[in-house]
Amino acid sequence: MKKEGIKPIVIDTFVYYYEKVFAGEKGFIYDKDIRPVNSDEIENARDVSEYADAGEKALKHVVMIVLNGGLGTTMGLAKPKSLIRAKNDRTFLEIILKQAERFNVNLCFMNSFSTHYDTISALSTIKPSRLPKLFLQHKFPKILRHDLAPANWPENRHLEWNPPGHGDVYTALLTSGTLQQLLDEGIRYAFIANLDNLVATIDKSLLGFFSEKGFPFMMEVAERIPVDFKGGHMARHKNGHLILREAAQCPKREIEKCRDVSHYKYFNTNNIWLDLRFLKSLIEKQGTIKLPMIMNPKNLDPRNEFSPPVYQIETAMGSAISIIEEATAIKVPRSRFFPVKTCNELLAVRSDCFLFSDDNQLIVNPEREQNDNNIKINLDQRYYGKIDMFNKRFANGIPSLIDCESLKIIGDVLFEENIKIKGNVVINNSGKPQAVIKKGTAIEKDISW
Repeated sequence: MKKEGIKPIVIDTFVYYYEKVFAGEKGFIYDKDIRPVNSDEIENARDVSEYADAGEKALKHVVMIVLNGGLGTTMGLAKPKSLIRAKNDRTFLEIILKQAERFNVNLCFMNSFSTHYDTISALSTIKPSRLPKLFLQHKFPKILRHDLAPANWPENRHLEWNPPGHGDVYTALLTSGTLQQLLDEGIRYAFIANLDNLVATIDKSLLGFFSEKGFPFMMEVAERIPVDFKGGHMARHKNGHLILREAAQCPKREIEKCRDVSHYKYFNTNNIWLDLRFLKSLIEKQGTIKLPMIMNPKNLDPRNEFSPPVYQIETAMGSAISIIEEATAIKVPRSRFFPVKTCNELLAVRSDCFLFSDDNQLIVNPEREQNDNNIKINLDQRYYGKIDMFNKRFANGIPSLIDCESLKIIGDVLFEENIKIKGNVVINNSGKPQAVIKKGTAIEKDISW
């Protein structure tokens, strides 16, 4: 790590986790140490509208920090996900720039080494009126599972390292000098969100509530529904603190309880509000941010199942809630959470389920809000899994999905323009020739060839 020029605070942080791994810890959080969070234990966002004026006054002290470390590999790209066209021919990056411009707030991107230079290039082309600040995520060495030595892979040294998870945002803010720059500019409050969750924007009521109450940290949570069963959840630790348990921190024998959405009712949207003054004082006091550890078992080369088994040490940004006194959570509607991880979600975002508001912000179509936008889309990975394949089959326009509850496409199907899909629909082409949905078709029941 020293040879790579990695900062001492980052090395100290890795050592802290490595010693845990060496001692046999797995980073698990056990049911015996936590309990579910009840609805009366956290505030509801619908009840804080009175703080909107306070939020308006606090806007000049706010920065949006966007986590921009991911590539579009799931959708077949080796470029940053931020450069994928998300809606109306605008990329994720362009939409987020408009969000910051709309609220006239500072904007920062935490890039990874994989996304940094492409992001700089894209910004030079876009030429926004106000350039965002950019800072880099750190990296940790992968650990060989059999003897806990550092990974060694001469054919691609880059694969010997892993990003340490978005929990690294706190240390990266400090080591990059960005934290001090923001404080010197009078910025006190940060709203942090994932790049692919475009509906996560500045909310004046939430900002006002956060700033007026003087919380150091606030996590936006939402109610879990069956589709959320694989993810992590919120709980209350026996020490009284709120805690975030990610799926990788759940022991195998307790996985069913972890996945029970009626038991653990809330999940972390990864929309975080943070007092930057508090963050600086916490780091000065502790020397490093010691978040709960996530130990991810992987293959050294993710594309080679025969490459050596390794552990990747990671942390989650939201897990800071368990180490910060007076940290809180607030329940928000799912209209603030719709991450685009695959082409399934991209189809929904490109459709009329989402629209741009009068002030140019991407929002859930109000006609769908009563359903919390719980559209279920399952596209055949063989024909829609990669962005180029997806674009070809919807080249004539995206179907109207405003009245669609679920859509499943099996086989190769091409869509012409002005298609409407309603209710619960399965479209199945079991033959080899590509099937075509003709223009102007309204689909309200299953179709098969």
